[in-house]
Amino acid sequence: MSLVTVQLGQCGNQIGGQLFTTVLEDAYGKGGLGCSKKENTVYQDAVLERFFNTEEPSSETRLSCSQPVLPTARAVMVDMEPKVIQQTIQEAKKSGKWQYCEKAQFCQKRGSGNNWAHGYSHHGPTARDAVMDIVQREVEKCDRFGGFLSLMSLAGGTGSGVGAYLTECLREEYPHSFLANQIVWPYGTGEVIVQNFNAALTLSHLYQSADAIIVFENDNLHKICSQLLSIKNISFQDINSVISQELASVLQPAMSADSGRTNSPGELLERLVPDPQYKLLNVRTIPHTSERALAFSSFTWPGLLKHLRQMLIANAGMEEGVDWQVKVHSRDRRLSSTDFTPSLANVLFLRGKQCESTDISPFSDPRLYSSWVPRDAAFSVFRQQRPFHHYEKYASLLSNSQAPVGPLGSLVGKAWNMFASRAYVHQYLKYGIAEEDFLDSFATLEQVINNYSNL
Repeated sequence: MSLVTVQLGQCGNQIGGQLFTTVLEDAYGKGGLGCSKKENTVYQDAVLERFFNTEEPSSETRLSCSQPVLPTARAVMVDMEPKVIQQTIQEAKKSGKWQYCEKAQFCQKRGSGNNWAHGYSHHGPTARDAVMDIVQREVEKCDRFGGFLSLMSLAGGTGSGVGAYLTECLREEYPHSFLANQIVWPYGTGEVIVQNFNAALTLSHLYQSADAIIVFENDNLHKICSQLLSIKNISFQDINSVISQELASVLQPAMSADSGRTNSPGELLERLVPDPQYKLLNVRTIPHTSERALAFSSFTWPGLLKHLRQMLIANAGMEEGVDWQVKVHSRDRRLSSTDFTPSLANVLFLRGKQCESTDISPFSDPRLYSSWVPRDAAFSVFRQQRPFHHYEKYASLLSNSQAPVGPLGSLVGKAWNMFASRAYVHQYLKYGIAEEDFLDSFATLEQVINNYSNL
């Protein structure tokens, strides 16, 4: 199944460029040494089909160009300013490994000024027809179209405002296709003064149109970079590399032993979103180690999975500093103050040697899940014996759990306080957003918080 990526705004385009680089580095890197030549070729072909267009060049192109034709990303690039798109295209060309399609970009001369309303009400409708034409061309190139993955930030104006509008357009144009949005949650200390307005408006609109919303929190990503990867001067490129690695670890080809199916977008969403009221997903992965330290590190499956399970129940974003005092208790204590983080569904990905024989039963413990979810639907696992990236063993957990309640509640609270004092509201009203739109967004997100809190 092929995945069409829609890169929205500065953040979305930079993550998209890094994601395509990561999946190719994995497909053609050291991981191939851990399997047979045939298995490696099958894996590489599956990666190319999922993320790239590899059409054979025409006879005229062969005659006029002696260079090999590079894989072309199945991507639509959207930004209201051309600078980041041009940089991302150039970086792909410089890699010599892949490229973007020359006619799959939409940009203008002026950005959205970190104003969600400007992006949603002005730039979005202006861009709609041109962007949908590009999307249609990319979809038609797919032999087996599997759905959309939109990459975007919550804090700015283009990624959030235009992103929310175009997500609604994708749902309208492709009502039966799977649509997942990967979002970057802003720093709690603040990147943009109106980021809580932008984030609340974006999330409430995405909840009406997307099938799933995969959340990455900048605060957690920053800790991974500083504490686990030992990066001193952390850049957005470092953070994007972590996002791309974690995304790739759940999107790269893997197989389910019980059903024999691959981890296509539709397969994952079917397992993870049993009810449309619960759409917030997050990714936890282990290990995170710098390449320099990796040569002196040794990991076992029991050790990795023990840490990963504790990260799940203690709602920890990384293995270091996880609270081992949090325990899984019986259902009659579910409402106690020492509650662990319950889940609706979890999908575990194991990549590397001996992953077939490792014990995964702790993740199927029924006490981890809400009582109304059938036991056979709550947990599933995908395996790939080929090592991932530069790790011999790598585990990822894609979860639909109670984890987003805390950050979401904090965000809505801050946004409401600003709205109650009418701070910056006039900047949104002048682009056609009414006060009722804010109230509707708050109501939608309060309902989401209530649903997850009652798991």
